[in-house]
Amino acid sequence: MIRDQETLEALLDSVRRFVRERLVPAENEVAETDEIPEAIVQEMRDLGLFGMTIPEHFGGLELTMEEEVRVLFELCQTSPAFRSVIGTTVGIGSQGILMDGTPEQQAAWLPKLATGEIMASFALTEPEAGSDAASLRTTATKDGDHYVVNGNKRFITNAPHAGMFTLMARTDAANKGAGGVSAFIVDAKSPGISFGKNDVKMGQKGAHTCDVFFDNVRVPAANLIGLKEGQGFKTAMKVLDKGRIHIAAVSVGVAQRILRDALAYALDRKQFGQPICEFQLVQAMLADSQAELYAAECMVIDAARRRDAGQNVSTEASCCKMFATEMVGRVADRAVQILGGSGYLAEFGIERFYRDVRLFRLYEGTTQIQQIIIARNMIREARNA
Repeated sequence: MIRDQETLEALLDSVRRFVRERLVPAENEVAETDEIPEAIVQEMRDLGLFGMTIPEHFGGLELTMEEEVRVLFELCQTSPAFRSVIGTTVGIGSQGILMDGTPEQQAAWLPKLATGEIMASFALTEPEAGSDAASLRTTATKDGDHYVVNGNKRFITNAPHAGMFTLMARTDAANKGAGGVSAFIVDAKSPGISFGKNDVKMGQKGAHTCDVFFDNVRVPAANLIGLKEGQGFKTAMKVLDKGRIHIAAVSVGVAQRILRDALAYALDRKQFGQPICEFQLVQAMLADSQAELYAAECMVIDAARRRDAGQNVSTEASCCKMFATEMVGRVADRAVQILGGSGYLAEFGIERFYRDVRLFRLYEGTTQIQQIIIARNMIREARNA
């Protein structure tokens, strides 16, 4: 659902220029230093990218889901680490407050998130819990007008830079399932919060994750999202449906960049007296990649439009996330093959993308979790028919 095509095109043009002129030239620097230059982060703030999904009256751009994915198609034609800077604020960090927060909570936090004044993180995963709600061990115990939080969160994206956490914690010790979990807004500067060292990852240099430790952290009861206990996983699942379409769009954007680079190499590289793009087996890899990329793009746009229309897109979001993230892995693998020995060398950049995109099949629900969600939804719908 595009509200104003002209305004959207102006935004897309700005993002394309930003990617071309600022992000692509900085890719190697980020890979070498494991840091996104602060000047680039500030330009992201100036473009309004932190507030893409936040309503205009809170200072955001209030993009529809379709508008958001079209922006991501453009923004992600570079190292995925750049998108990660805004990703947790745009998505899982702020959307819980937007969807289920009280008007007071929204007014207190969303304007700061929209401008990028503070960065949000989503603190769900634990050493023994992620997709399994019953294993969540972080607790939030009511103590007067506060909750006391204790526990350990793992793989928390942007945690070292976060100004606030959307935290999932168990408020009902007797309820071992999802119904015992609540969602909180936690100021990252609260006493008792500490951080592990930054994780050393396979790829995505510049995108930082680490453990977060909560030791008797006092959180005002007013920061319980929606002021209702036991609603945390419902909030998380609503947020993740949107986030899965978001990650699928990211996968499409990165795949477009990888395939474009592979095609450019195939046009230029000569073997047996002709460009390798003339060889049918190379053409097959290019064609398979283009077809899968087109299919993923269509899926993402369709799911985004359905969500904008108010439909339940749990199944479609998981289909998109599963297909698009697997697709970009195959495109990256073929690109390494097309480049041959050059594809294995760091100087050509394809091996970096090959490592970077491997994460997409893991976070916000692995491919296997998406398969379970899709199948369970199918079975439930068939039984209720």
